[in-house]
Amino acid sequence: MRRHVVAAAAASLLLAGCGGAPDTQQPAGSQQPAAKEKVTLEWWHILTSDPGKGIYAKWAKDFEAAHPNVTVKITVLENESFKSKMATQTASGKAPSIFTTWGGGVLQQQAEAGLVKDLTADAAPILPTFSTAAMAAYQIDGKAYAIPTDIGMVGFWYNKKLFAKAGVSEPPATWSAYLDAVKKLKAAGVTPIALAGKEKWPGHYYWAYLAMRVAGLDALKQAAETKDFTGPDFVAAGTHLKALADLHPFQTGFQNASYSTPSGQAATVSNGKAAMELMGQWAPDVQKSSGKGLGEDLGFFPFPAVEGGKGAITDAFGGGQGFAVGADAPAEAVEFLQFISDPARHREAITNAFALPVIKGTEDAVTNPALKLVVENLTGASGFQLYLDQAYPPAVGQEVNDSVAQLIVGGKTPEEVVRSITETAKSE
Repeated sequence: MRRHVVAAAAASLLLAGCGGAPDTQQPAGSQQPAAKEKVTLEWWHILTSDPGKGIYAKWAKDFEAAHPNVTVKITVLENESFKSKMATQTASGKAPSIFTTWGGGVLQQQAEAGLVKDLTADAAPILPTFSTAAMAAYQIDGKAYAIPTDIGMVGFWYNKKLFAKAGVSEPPATWSAYLDAVKKLKAAGVTPIALAGKEKWPGHYYWAYLAMRVAGLDALKQAAETKDFTGPDFVAAGTHLKALADLHPFQTGFQNASYSTPSGQAATVSNGKAAMELMGQWAPDVQKSSGKGLGEDLGFFPFPAVEGGKGAITDAFGGGQGFAVGADAPAEAVEFLQFISDPARHREAITNAFALPVIKGTEDAVTNPALKLVVENLTGASGFQLYLDQAYPPAVGQEVNDSVAQLIVGGKTPEEVVRSITETAKSE
């Protein structure tokens, strides 16, 4: 990309001639090079807070400066609003020029509907620079339909000071130890967990992880193929989650709480009003932007193992973010992806703590101690499961979110949860 810009600049100097004003008389039959057609790129992303939001805006301006014919129009939406607006947009048969994707079943449906561009050839120069794990969620039948910008895992982000106050000396490694820690926190007058119950997707992390720990990764993959989640291990996952919910561990009013608002899940932890949250690698950044921040009191630990379960504590659950290109987007959209995938820009994202390494050779840019723990857990992961509401078709993922939310508030039993998910899967 940079070589093309330099070459274009050099060519313009040669056209201007040497040692004097350019000749205004054009040779017979010659033509002035046509000005590039004006292009607008619609860029939809979900980084609603700084520094990520501001850095993305800066990158767009930098691209516009290098491409005077291009205007980058940015639309920033939080997760649920983004999903809703994307569903409406794609239902009309159109997609933005560039948009956030988590890969998995949603991206596959968009690809099958002809809404996204196959980037295998167009982005060939940059595809080998991404790690195999980072690219996995965006490849369908050997073709690349998006490029990754972030990867990570979900785990517990906790307040070390509040844990110490409750006499929890170390992060729990088993589910029974975790429930004991919750009880100790409550006994010490500390709200154990913050949860954005209104948005539902944060709650599904608990059931998904418990299903991984009890049934194992292979069972989740098999259920996706057979469209049957009614096995006893999946019921057991719900039973374990009900045992947690029965302890009333969440903040008052969690059913109506959002994630990133000033009174939401992240802020509740950030302001010391709850001891922990189960969230992805972006948690420190969102906590910092929505509340006071915990600084050195912020710690991280993986989701505990379940005694007798088939899954290992080293099996990670999460994903990342990437960008797909709309099928009808101009060629400049792919150029923009190449532009933002420059290793120097990726390092900027890493050092500002809104991305973890997806480009080979940038791992050393991670300096935040808490995020280093995430990278270490990912590096040592024995298996990886994409978010269920992204791995499965949209209707199935939504049913997981909805049913688990009902389980948490007592509206559904563990058996009813798996029946609802299975019925939705079989109707797809």
